[in-house]
Amino acid sequence: MRFTKMHGAGNDYVYVNCFAEPVPADIPATAIAVSDRHFGIGGDGLVLIGPSDKADARMRMFNADGSEAEMCGNAVRCVAKFVHDHGICRKDELRIETGRGVLTLQLLVEGGSVHRVRVNMSSPILRSADIPTTLPGDPPVRAPLEVAGRKLEVTCVSMGNPHCVTFVDQITDEWVHGVGPQIEKHPAFPRKINAEFVQVLSRSEINMRVWERGSGETLACGTGACASAVAAILNGLCDRTVLCHLPGGDLTLEWSEGGDVFMTGPATEVFSGVWNPSGAVR
Repeated sequence: MRFTKMHGAGNDYVYVNCFAEPVPADIPATAIAVSDRHFGIGGDGLVLIGPSDKADARMRMFNADGSEAEMCGNAVRCVAKFVHDHGICRKDELRIETGRGVLTLQLLVEGGSVHRVRVNMSSPILRSADIPTTLPGDPPVRAPLEVAGRKLEVTCVSMGNPHCVTFVDQITDEWVHGVGPQIEKHPAFPRKINAEFVQVLSRSEINMRVWERGSGETLACGTGACASAVAAILNGLCDRTVLCHLPGGDLTLEWSEGGDVFMTGPATEVFSGVWNPSGAVR
């Protein structure tokens, strides 16, 4: 199986061009194997790029534990770069089919290759039942949540996948690695959830770390950054354009007056290779 390793702000996945390669027979098992950072290729998961009957390409994304996710903001930017740079569709604006629906992406091209991508992430989902969560409120803002012996106030948002945002004075490993996994699997979230921990720096700037559902801590989460910006705005902490600092790099988020959230960030191709059934890379 030929693959390409790519990352968006350090959120790295193994990408397979299913225009040219067959879809793996057992996708969850393949995702687990290739994601292993010691015995596999190494990554936060597996992304399949294939044909679509409604867009320029279709993206399917699988976490490092083999579970399929609805959407990944960093991955969809990399899919757009791959589709453009590898000649599948060389346009400056692409439509990519995702589990969230068809998204429109504007490509910032330099020297014939894509360096940054602006994505219309569509409108945030704010109704509790649709996120989904059993926490009160539509949207659930400053909702009470008891977890890990703490009484938290959280804000929940879906960007096609669910997010639980907690605002903290300082983001620590105790929050991310101690509290994050317990939020992920809390019974208030019937499909589990991504847990973001956010420090507000100003009306236009935040720091964020994330414990991702099915993958653990990652260096960046595009949908999580969008959800964190929306949560900060809903809580009256930020204006509608927010610069989000993540361990892997920066993303710019804008929640437009029309309701859609726009995300701009990098997309980087690292290397390509071949994965064989025994798990070796060459």
